[in-house]
Amino acid sequence: MTHPQNPTDLILVTGPSGAGRTTAIHALEDAGFEVIDNLPLSLTERLLEAGTDRPLALGIDVRNRDFSVGALLSLAARFRDHPDFAVRLLYLDCAPDTLVARFSSTRRRHPLAPLEDVDTGVARELSLLNDVPDHADVVIDTTTLTVHDLKAEILRWFGHDERRLAISVQSFSYKRAVPRGLDIVLDVRFLWNPHWVADLRAGTGQDTPVRAYIEADPRFGDFFERTRDLILSLLPAYRDEGRAHLGIGFGCTGGRHRSVAVTEMLCETLAEHGWQVSKRHRELDRRGSAATDKGPGTRDHGVSAA
Repeated sequence: MTHPQNPTDLILVTGPSGAGRTTAIHALEDAGFEVIDNLPLSLTERLLEAGTDRPLALGIDVRNRDFSVGALLSLAARFRDHPDFAVRLLYLDCAPDTLVARFSSTRRRHPLAPLEDVDTGVARELSLLNDVPDHADVVIDTTTLTVHDLKAEILRWFGHDERRLAISVQSFSYKRAVPRGLDIVLDVRFLWNPHWVADLRAGTGQDTPVRAYIEADPRFGDFFERTRDLILSLLPAYRDEGRAHLGIGFGCTGGRHRSVAVTEMLCETLAEHGWQVSKRHRELDRRGSAATDKGPGTRDHGVSAA
């Protein structure tokens, strides 16, 4: 095989069952990786010897037919020295109580304790994997992360689209704190609040009357123009610096009106300028979709404005 000038990224994704491995590999797939899940470790070298022109992510856990910690660490060590691949071992960690709660909520049997209680399976697996985090290149603790949070973390570490910077814009309520993983955060609580207008209170920033009310605020035009121009001027610099993902957040009191409207408008503007942008309205998602609160393991179907 001819050695490429730039080694191909190879991510080995592992961690205890329920920690979010499925969400992680789906996020990597969305980021342009070729994903293969639960391939027997004995076949891995044969696969890699065939070569690939795309970055590759392999999902590996105790369900792999010939899984062992020794085999996993040996595989990672061998390919760290391989000239064709840039290998990183990603370990998804999680608190035992949270793992038990996730299994209990889905009523799934634990793969290491199919005929016993979930607590036994979780304890057994964490004991088996005890040494892996010390050898990992990246460790992400998913205990408090939602599906969206974990996806954002994966993109921050492994976003791979060299041609374009992926931008996510998110609205949120300060009552529930600032979301993890944001690079730029702006407070829009100074704008007129539709909550205090009876005819608008039940609506959201996605509704035309609510948006028109916010845009009528004399302070809105100058704020949005300056914010838009600042972000458009910064994006090429972030891209040229090698960033694969940039998270932007707008917060207001309830996360339903002002922050949603500004997020919608900025996404429209960025898409018009040719940027790859996705949006999320955290508080609307919580109200409208139970899937948002299921935690890692459920795939995120984000809305793309591009």
